[in-house]
Amino acid sequence: MAAALRRIQLGNALAAFGNGFTVPFLFVYVARVRDLGDGTAGAVLAAFAAAALIVLPFTGRVIDRSGPLVMVVIGAVSAALGALGFGLSTTAPAVLAASAVMGAGIAVLQPALATMIVWCSTPGTRSRAFATQFFLNNLGLGVGGLLGGMLVNEHVPASFTLLFSIEATMFLVLLAVLVTVRVARPAEAAAGSGAGAASGAGSGAARGSGWGVLLRDRPMVLLGVLGFVIFFACYGQFESGLSAYAVEVTHISTATLGTALAANTAMIVLAQFVVLRLVDGRRRSRVVALVGAIWTVAWLAAGASGLVHGAQAVATALLIGTYALFGVGETMLSPTVAPMVADLAPARLVGQYNSAFALVKQLALAVGPAVGGAIAAAGAWSTYIVMLVLCCLGVVGLAFLLGRRLPERVDRPGSVVVARGGSPSGSGEEVPEGAVATSAQGALPPETAVLSGSGVLSESAVLSTDAAAPGGAVSSGGAGGRVPSAV
Repeated sequence: MAAALRRIQLGNALAAFGNGFTVPFLFVYVARVRDLGDGTAGAVLAAFAAAALIVLPFTGRVIDRSGPLVMVVIGAVSAALGALGFGLSTTAPAVLAASAVMGAGIAVLQPALATMIVWCSTPGTRSRAFATQFFLNNLGLGVGGLLGGMLVNEHVPASFTLLFSIEATMFLVLLAVLVTVRVARPAEAAAGSGAGAASGAGSGAARGSGWGVLLRDRPMVLLGVLGFVIFFACYGQFESGLSAYAVEVTHISTATLGTALAANTAMIVLAQFVVLRLVDGRRRSRVVALVGAIWTVAWLAAGASGLVHGAQAVATALLIGTYALFGVGETMLSPTVAPMVADLAPARLVGQYNSAFALVKQLALAVGPAVGGAIAAAGAWSTYIVMLVLCCLGVVGLAFLLGRRLPERVDRPGSVVVARGGSPSGSGEEVPEGAVATSAQGALPPETAVLSGSGVLSESAVLSTDAAAPGGAVSSGGAGGRVPSAV
């Protein structure tokens, strides 16, 4: 499975690379190059979000019934057609249609790729897999944006057509890479049974319909609320309220704003794997709570930059620091939030859970800019900063509440699992690599599962990770051995 996961990550990175060529220039292209005005440019962004909101409620069911590759094909082809349509469109209806097609395509790709990553990983490797995806996404976007800036010329429409053609090509390359990936459907999913009871949904709920199971899964619902606040308070403000605040209140130039955005990307690229090592083995809920605290400081720094704008160097440093602190928080979210979604999901509903969380993200990304833009238009900047500080404090509170409701194996996936009737000092036997089926949240994590004395995998109790030896092996003097990873 390691080779399959590497191909998935490669395809994802190439798609992000292509996306980076056009994302920074989309508004300028529609409003200035095609001379369709700011109103049309705003409508294009709205159409992009609306298309995503329309298709995501149905995406999960298709993934769970037919497999993620079906949605990868639909998503990649739609995104490629939409990107190419952007490059060739010269009228408002044409760019709006291209935006809707592209938005729908990218939207369904997200949960499909997430499901493929879940199927190719185990609870012990999942955090690193999602952190790597996030790292490669940002690296691809950054490099693509840099090269796009070198190629584009605002006075030459054909240069934008070239950028959109590159983007379309990269989506097709993503498709070409992923069709070579062969990932077996987890045994639990194929059998139509999941481990939803472990996530708090209960075995009866696990047998229900996708949305019914999810909405009865209290930890997942709470994680969705937490996710909405996270995306609203950070990503939902980057291209609207925070940018406007930086220019209108802190009085920095657009070039300096670009530097601040670069600081955010640089922080993610440089710190991701350092942060991954630091949070490894920590409770995921507490890591998310720490993100809320860091982002609270970030918004306070942004507020301070507006109060000291007379000392321009200090104000600029505070504003750039705001973006850098957001980057630190993002590196902490990538190995925690998406893996929690995956580990809470019953095996047969991984696509549904991933799609639902993607829907939450899109809602936040639609509401965030609207709220930020409205406050910017009213000039109520003090209200804006206070609102976002309270949102980040809300992230802290919601994360601690979530931690009390999450199963131990989801909140702290490094926990040691021993067979019922045994003890930490018992002599477990090593489980053969194929003894445990890969699943979204198998009853026993493959890295730490042991066999009972009878050689039969039994129900388990969870012990503190303090009882674990390095590498996940049983820490006793017994013969317990670490199970080889499935990836």
